[in-house]
Amino acid sequence: MDMLSAFDSAATKFPAKPALISCGTGPDDTAISYAELAESSRRAATVLAGRGIGPGDRVALMCYNTTGFVVAMLGTWRLGATVVPVNHKLAPPEVRYILDHSGASAIVIDGSLHAVLDGAGITTLATDTAVDGVADFDAEVASAAPIPVSTERLPEDTIAEILYTSGTTGRPKGCVHTQRTVTLTAMTTVIGLSITREDRLLLTVPIWHASPLNNWLLGTLYAGGTVVLVREHKPIDFLSAAQKHRTTLCFGPPIVFTSALAVPDFADYDLSATRVWMYGGGPIGADMSRRLAENFHSDNFFQVYGMTETGPVGTVLYPEEQISKAGSIGRVALPGADMKVITDAGVEAKAGDVGEIWIRTESTMTGYLDNPEATAAALDADGWYHTGDLARVDDDGYLFIVDRSKDMIVTGGENVYSKEVEDALTAHPAIVEAAVLGRPHPEWGHTVVAHIVRSDGGDELPEELKEFLLGRLARYKVPREFHVTGELPHTPTGKVQKHLIVTPDPA
Repeated sequence: MDMLSAFDSAATKFPAKPALISCGTGPDDTAISYAELAESSRRAATVLAGRGIGPGDRVALMCYNTTGFVVAMLGTWRLGATVVPVNHKLAPPEVRYILDHSGASAIVIDGSLHAVLDGAGITTLATDTAVDGVADFDAEVASAAPIPVSTERLPEDTIAEILYTSGTTGRPKGCVHTQRTVTLTAMTTVIGLSITREDRLLLTVPIWHASPLNNWLLGTLYAGGTVVLVREHKPIDFLSAAQKHRTTLCFGPPIVFTSALAVPDFADYDLSATRVWMYGGGPIGADMSRRLAENFHSDNFFQVYGMTETGPVGTVLYPEEQISKAGSIGRVALPGADMKVITDAGVEAKAGDVGEIWIRTESTMTGYLDNPEATAAALDADGWYHTGDLARVDDDGYLFIVDRSKDMIVTGGENVYSKEVEDALTAHPAIVEAAVLGRPHPEWGHTVVAHIVRSDGGDELPEELKEFLLGRLARYKVPREFHVTGELPHTPTGKVQKHLIVTPDPA
């Protein structure tokens, strides 16, 4: 079982059918058929092999939503190598850590992002945007001879991906996914959301994210459907692509749908072809659910919940539950997966109890790269992944997340880990202590808020603090609000008691 064979099977069945439609910044969209994508990926394998890439090597991909990402991914897999998707919003030190920790031998990067490498000293190929002095991946692929078609399947335990997700230590952890776990994630998504070869998926959110990549892009290609890629998300481009290409599926965080309502001529767009609207990364309240259903002329919204570590595979809140159980992540796991909530006493939660969500699925990662301690803490001997998310169980068995024991904030579908931001804040010479929290936001899910203590006891925000942070953190991780205080509340052992911190209401 491997995703490359699944893709090649679809290419054999539907050679002339568009596999990808790329909506870029130019006037015209470009389509590439399954046969052409298969051929391009074989040419990409030749290009990468010429750079010394072979079985077991790691190739980083730092791109926008473009054909080059997919071509490079499939080409890497044809060599028995591993892809390392990299968040294109990261700052140079964050990128350097991922490249070093993953042991990446090469990177395929959108040329417009090249400066972020900052002399990283890694074999580099530019895609989509040419860069002087850097090998042009797209041009080389176009002129290369394809590697021979192989009848041999990749062993299912071949490492397909290393997906990075931050942790409470402030350092990202690499989730190791095999060809088997990636394929099972795609299969589970196809079954759970009834994706068919007739579907056209719209993705405007970054495909280096675990869910857009493994659930939706790979799931659609597994089924033989078409993926419409929009280079970067903008509400008007989202609406235009949905209308123009008559997309039938769409996935994104809540902000994708709520922000679209602010487009002045929203009502003029024809979105009638879309049969399923899927969101994840945060809940949508009952009032907003009603508003979305009315404005999108659809009551077919699904909320999906899962973790990078599990594929992602997790739970679903179905359309008929959107209003009556607004804010819940659902009560049952996707097909083939199990879920339970375990209290501090080590027993399954009953109605009214709060406990940690555990998920067991065959698509779960094999572990964290070079981190056996974290792996042992997250995965037990029976195959249960301990998510770190705390949920309350209601009388009907639905789960409502009440806290994240991993201290994570979800803003606009992006995960922000408080410890990482706190470490960046306290690296500033004027700050001695910091506590980072999330304030609920009606569109973004949460806003990142920082409470800081100055080393000199002052009550003013240090000058140029935001610029200081932007050199160390991705922009979405930088707090939107700062509050300077004389001290933070602590436990007797010195830990900050975040639940006692009061964040003033915004002016």
